[in-house]
Amino acid sequence: MEIIHLRDDFIKLGQALKASGFAESGVDAKFKIQEGLVKVNGQVETRRGRKLFEGDTAEYDGKLIKIEK
Repeated sequence: MEIIHLRDDFIKLGQALKASGFAESGVDAKFKIQEGLVKVNGQVETRRGRKLFEGDTAEYDGKLIKIEK
């Protein structure tokens, strides 16, 4: 599990994928999200601008990202 600590109130999904190392670039993150390969809180998410707040989780390829303050 990868943990991302928030500097602000939220982080966007595409940024979280890059910060965790699950995507090499913003374009890479965009394609993974648009292809329906990413889940947020257990639900498939196709918007890379989706805001993640403290307590949210994102999943890609069986790996988990947890958002903490």
